[in-house]
Parts: sequence; C-alpha cells; structure tokens
Amino acid sequence: MILIGLGSNLTTDEYKSSSEILDAAINELKVNGVQILNKSSYYETEPVPKSDQPWYVNAVISVETSLSAPELLKLMHEIELNLGRVRRDRWEARIIDLDLLCYHDKIYPNKNKWLEFAFKNTYEEMVIPHPRMHLRDFVLIPANEIAGDWVHPVFNKNIITMLNEQDSDGIVRLL
Repeated sequence: MILIGLGSNLTTDEYKSSSEILDAAINELKVNGVQILNKSSYYETEPVPKSDQPWYVNAVISVETSLSAPELLKLMHEIELNLGRVRRDRWEARIIDLDLLCYHDKIYPNKNKWLEFAFKNTYEEMVIPHPRMHLRDFVLIPANEIAGDWVHPVFNKNIITMLNEQDSDGIVRLL
C-alpha cells in the first residue's frame, strides 16, 4: 500500500479553497499516471505545532503507481511547485503539502537510519514511512478511514493501534 498525505491552509487566485487545492493535487497525480485507489474525507485541522496560522484541510489517499518511491516523491515535489508552494520555513503555512507516508512496507533509507531520523526535525535523505506520521492525528484519522489495517514496518502496529496509543496533537474535525 502506498499512502500520500495532503494538506493545505493557504489559497491562491486560481484556487479559492484548500479543498480545491487538494483536488487539484490529486488531479495532477492522476494526469501523471498515478492511480488513486481510495481517498479519505477532508478534515479541518489545527496547525501542528499550534500557531496563529490558518487551519489546514487534510486528507490521505492510497495510490498505485509504477514509479519507485524516489520517483514518486520527486513527482509530488513537482506538483507542489506547480501549484505554487514555496519552501521557506518548517511548519509554515502552505498552499499545498504532499507527504509520502508509506510505500508498501519499505523502510528508507534503512531501519537504523529511520529510527535516528524519527527523533530529528531535519534530515537530508528520503525517509519512509514518514517519520512523524505516527504522532499526527491529522494523518492518522484520515488514514484510518481508508487504510486502518496498514501495518507500520518499524513499529509493527496498524494505523488503528497507533491512533489509539498516541496523545492527540490538535483538533481534527470532518469538513
């Protein structure tokens, strides 16, 4: 299973809502040959860490693709750029954020490095599964909707279990 997290809390002249931006990103994935298997509902979510920036709209999709994990991540970054994302500061407001949450049961770069990166806020290499997905309600709640049985290859826990075990990190409500 391949899961992609989507988030937005800024709009553009072309896209008047964060939901429209998420729809556009999903469409761009389709146009580039990525098959969308399932899509969660859209959720309105409090920024994490808490700040005065606008609330986010988040969702998770499951996809199928012939692209490798690095190729898919590259495509996702290109889509972000095409939709107007400019990367400046970590945890800043953004037009679009696409995160490769998992790529089947693969661990990148390897389990030891993954464990090291999971406790840092910065890293230069591709890290899969996403190193903080297990801590984020805005990821786990929509992921649970479409893939609750997916098992994290490092923790050997499914999404339902991770969601039940973690402390809430902000308000998440169905949009």
